[in-house]
Amino acid sequence: MAKKKSDSLTQAISKELKKGFSLDKFKEKKLLKGNVKFKTQKWLPLSEAFQEVTSIPGIPLGHIVMLRGHSDTGKTTALLEAAISAQKAGILPVFIITEMKWNWEHAVQMGLEVNQTVDEETGEVLDYEGLFLYVDRETLHSIEDVAAFILDLIDEQKKGNLPHDLLFLWDSVGSVPCEMSITSNKNNNEWNAGAMSTQFGNNVDQRIVMSRKESYQYTNTLVVVNKVWTQKPEHPRGQPKLMNKGGFAMWYDATFVVTFGNIMNAGTSKIKAIKNGKQIEFAKRTNIQIDKNHINGITTRGKIIMTPHGFIMDTEKDLKKYKDEHTNEWAAILGGTDFDVFEETPDNTGTDYFEAEPD
Repeated sequence: MAKKKSDSLTQAISKELKKGFSLDKFKEKKLLKGNVKFKTQKWLPLSEAFQEVTSIPGIPLGHIVMLRGHSDTGKTTALLEAAISAQKAGILPVFIITEMKWNWEHAVQMGLEVNQTVDEETGEVLDYEGLFLYVDRETLHSIEDVAAFILDLIDEQKKGNLPHDLLFLWDSVGSVPCEMSITSNKNNNEWNAGAMSTQFGNNVDQRIVMSRKESYQYTNTLVVVNKVWTQKPEHPRGQPKLMNKGGFAMWYDATFVVTFGNIMNAGTSKIKAIKNGKQIEFAKRTNIQIDKNHINGITTRGKIIMTPHGFIMDTEKDLKKYKDEHTNEWAAILGGTDFDVFEETPDNTGTDYFEAEPD
């Protein structure tokens, strides 16, 4: 005797309608009575300067956030501001450093709370501890390794072994290849992009955003720094495009994208203190733009100044205030406090740093 096929959705509705349809009973029958409510949207505040220039509170919790741009344009400054804000809120920052440009001294200077283990005899710093997790290329060799590490922490969190909201901070996408590229000794961009799509687009990213549901005890957030390259115009009247290394899987999943600098280059201008041939670069002016915002729809652009201590407003008043606060720190190097402040002329090739969402 042939096995009776299960009712289709249409057949199920028809049967319910015949005997007096109840939507609540139908939902219960089809296991659709789960909690559909999302948590109230919260933000991890960044510096006042970031908020003023962008009209955005900071980093949206429970989302995929991308910080992209050319080298030394402000991405790491924003990432560190997010980590410092997370510590203050009791959220556990998880540093995933695959580009290996990390500097603990800079992180401490920015305000990250770190306990240094010091050799009492030599004064040498032996290790760094505190409210954070840290992992780098010593153990994470591939895109697959990064994905597995994130998923393992989320699983431990679910089991109750890691009772914290997590802020994953990956620096950076595009700096580590996939397993296939490693085993073949060929760093194939298409393979890497495919691995990003499979590991993150189809898996990790979904686990992150699912934590926004009210049925989840903890809220997890993924902030990635994404390396970029510039695609040349496709025809004489065309415009260059800013492209993401590692493909666009992370772009598509991100609900919030911040772009720093210009399309063709960094487009920053260095601000220095100079005396008797000695100089200290103490700030940089950079472009900043909210390229994608699927949370409250605000997209803005402007200029901001990044310093070793975080972002400040691009005004003479704020720049002078910062200079006055740190003049004594520079005096020992420059040989006095009567130095000149000089700003380099930026290379504004590709000044139009606006970039639309890819097709």
